[in-house]
Amino acid sequence: MTVLEQPGSYRPAPPPAWQPRTDPAPLLPDAEPYRLLGTDAAAGLDPALLKRLYGQLVRGRRYNGQATALTRQGRLAVYPSSTGQEACQVAAGLVLEERDWLFPSYRDTLATVVRGLDPVQALTLLRGDWHTGYDPHEHRIAPLCTPLATQLPHAVGLAHAARLKGDDVVALAMVGDGGTSEGDFHEALNFAAVWKAPVVFFVQNNGFAISVPLAKQTAAPSFAHKAVGYGMPGRLVDGNDAAAVHEVLSEAVRRARGGAGPTLVEAVTYRIDAHTNADDATRYRADSEIEAWRAHDPIDLLERELTGRKLIDEAGMRAEREAAERLAADLRERMNQDPALDPMDLFTHVYAEQTAQLREQADRLRAELAAAGESATQEGAQR
Repeated sequence: MTVLEQPGSYRPAPPPAWQPRTDPAPLLPDAEPYRLLGTDAAAGLDPALLKRLYGQLVRGRRYNGQATALTRQGRLAVYPSSTGQEACQVAAGLVLEERDWLFPSYRDTLATVVRGLDPVQALTLLRGDWHTGYDPHEHRIAPLCTPLATQLPHAVGLAHAARLKGDDVVALAMVGDGGTSEGDFHEALNFAAVWKAPVVFFVQNNGFAISVPLAKQTAAPSFAHKAVGYGMPGRLVDGNDAAAVHEVLSEAVRRARGGAGPTLVEAVTYRIDAHTNADDATRYRADSEIEAWRAHDPIDLLERELTGRKLIDEAGMRAEREAAERLAADLRERMNQDPALDPMDLFTHVYAEQTAQLREQADRLRAELAAAGESATQEGAQR
């Protein structure tokens, strides 16, 4: 558009006043992580929910300890512990309906167990057996995977497809702070916001991406602040406060189910153990830092709330610890059994229909196995 001044000359007209498409203020997170335990607001919390959270936290801590021990015994190839992050894991495993989908990262085996997955199946990938260890469709749990953030676009695609089909489904996508540096994180959040997909993005900020501290990953005030750039609300929560994490995630799930689109939730927590059993965390963090976070332990926080309100006594706490020991004993017994593995499973579930190349490879392996079997039989006969 131009405004004529005189023949042969013009000047541009001023552009219309610019207005943001969305008011950013409601999308911004609180300045401090949201907390419930130890505050006046905790008085209104459901006692049954608090006790359920507590039981799952105690069992989760023991599960982490037992899985870590299994790596030392050679029964697991690797285990990324979530000790110290159990409040995030438990809340994520409890907030979804049966029809919803959980998209975990490699550190989120506890969340899958809380959702109902057999602990042995949850650890099968980390043992090096089978492809996933469970049927994702049966449990509504996407495969556990080690590539960072690749599960986030998958969560958006599933949730968007479900909405197009008219299915009342929400996807909860879990990721660590290191995963937010991946391109998949940006793409997933951008598409989810544009499509208003029913997804909850749950960032567990445990302070480190392996050995890289938070300050070397991002200059943003928080990961929750990144939400405004995509046009979705960001929530910042104390990741060791199980009640607060459960409430914030529940609200985000309700919002998504109601058609209001995605939410980015950041839980500020801490990874007490090393990145995995193959990591030496003493090379990049001090013991004093770990001890400071131990004073903010998720089990202790909830235990103080329960005992302070006389909702649990020593007998009740002992019963939860005994239940946790039974879970660990069952896991230990079954993981100590040598699995029956079929090498031909290498070719199962690669494609719906095997390619000519795969069939050729399968035939070759089958022949090698048959020859090895005949050789073993002959050696046995000679003895």
